[in-house]
Amino acid sequence: MKPSTLAAPFLKRVTLLPEKVEAGRFPFGHLPFLKRDDFALDFGSAITILMGENGSGKSTLIEGIASCAGFPMLGGSRDHRPAEDAGSGALGNALRLSWLPKVSNGFFFRAESFFGLAGYLDEVGSLDRQGGRALHRQSHGEAFMAMFQNRLDSGQRAIYLLDEPEVALSPTRQLAFLRILRDWQRSGQVQAIIATHSPILMALPGAELLSLDGGAIHPVTLQDTEHFRVTRRFLMDPDKALRDLLDEEE
Repeated sequence: MKPSTLAAPFLKRVTLLPEKVEAGRFPFGHLPFLKRDDFALDFGSAITILMGENGSGKSTLIEGIASCAGFPMLGGSRDHRPAEDAGSGALGNALRLSWLPKVSNGFFFRAESFFGLAGYLDEVGSLDRQGGRALHRQSHGEAFMAMFQNRLDSGQRAIYLLDEPEVALSPTRQLAFLRILRDWQRSGQVQAIIATHSPILMALPGAELLSLDGGAIHPVTLQDTEHFRVTRRFLMDPDKALRDLLDEEE
């Protein structure tokens, strides 16, 4: 049989199963984009970046996709089963994932629970896939980069679901991670769906940038995001930005 030449994105669409929606449980009824039974989200690029204000639902959506795809909620690959893992959530049980082709290799990175995942990987993992040192013997930012550089590669088809990967990274490290994203993108072997507040990561050329602000998921340009506008306004004139902010609060 001739090998498939299909390139990322492999996960094409996410939809809701109305019969699985538990109306009284979070996030149903809480997040506007989930209030419609005909919710559907299509992926057209190898790298999709979800952005939005705190509480907009980007992390919840990433976690739901990860759960539905079979990843542990603490984070990790499908074959990782940390003892303290919380299991699947209500949203994950109500989603349907449409693939072409189906990809089983991948990783769910959740910054919020990385400390617990790092301890698990230090016990069961290979140091070669962690930069040669135990993750708990590295700084938070070093451990993040060790994961991205050594464990998440583009050597085979994979889907990487990343929830706020920038939180422990300095601006310089965010730029280094941007180069990793570019390598994934160019390989055709990796699909990544990323929830982030970082304008640096949002600037990746060719990435699909989706905003969850305003009650509906919609495409947006970097320059139109509040993240970009606030950062640019501050950096162009920090003294004025601080003066205006502090004057308003007095």
